[in-house]
Amino acid sequence: MFIGTIQPLNPVAFELGPFTVYWYGLLIGLGAFIGYLIANREAKKRGMPADMFADLLLFALPAAIVGARIYYVIFRWEQFAENPVRVFYIWEGGLAIHGGLIGALLTAYIYARIKGLSFWKIADIAAPSIILGQAIGRWGNFVNQEVYGGEVSRSFLENLMLPDFIINQMYIQGAYHHPTFLYESVWNIIGFILLLWLRRVNLRRGELFISYAIWYSVGRFFIEGIRTDNLLILDVIRTAQIVSIITVIGGIIILIYRRKTGLSAPRYLDDGTTSKSNKQKRSKPKKKK
Repeated sequence: MFIGTIQPLNPVAFELGPFTVYWYGLLIGLGAFIGYLIANREAKKRGMPADMFADLLLFALPAAIVGARIYYVIFRWEQFAENPVRVFYIWEGGLAIHGGLIGALLTAYIYARIKGLSFWKIADIAAPSIILGQAIGRWGNFVNQEVYGGEVSRSFLENLMLPDFIINQMYIQGAYHHPTFLYESVWNIIGFILLLWLRRVNLRRGELFISYAIWYSVGRFFIEGIRTDNLLILDVIRTAQIVSIITVIGGIIILIYRRKTGLSAPRYLDDGTTSKSNKQKRSKPKKKK
């Protein structure tokens, strides 16, 4: 492969008349849609109101996008100071996951209070969908050549058994880089599988979502240490690593507190459908004595 022949992927997926659809937005939307399908199906099993997640998504998705953009702009204001209108150009990239989570969670909490539903129950059901949506959305960063790490050799990437289209896209500004977007996407997919398994374990209410928050934060902490396009506090401290540490410690504290106070007494499978084995046990007629 000659370096001069390497061209980045086209960030435009397709055009419809005057409308341009970018891979970045398309992949984020795809992640949200697949996550919705999974969460909505599980919500029905758990006895939640019909179309509850459809209603919630109408509010949570815009809130997540706004929160993600505000979070990013706060720590990268120098990029927008001369031309503030670019703040609205989200198709160029620049959505911070932590900001999106804050916006979505606040919206879900308010929604749950208004509807008289359990926030923790909603969060538990949504947890696998959230981390899967993050895994898919990271490929939007890939197309935009964002979320990459320090310089590496092409042979290093080839030794990871990566296809050429990924290796070539990691050629940025005259050098190859760590595909940290891929590291995080794989970490999130593993987390998705783990959360699906934890559903069957029947954790206490809220603990599935807390498990998601801890799992994601542990991975993000180490992956962030490899990245070069970090959001920084005072141009020194990596924001995502600080948030990850706070999330892990806070998650453990909340988990212990909820157990000690009895707030997490209900379990994930306590209502809604039950396992097949339990159904079969109830269906067996009792022997006459």
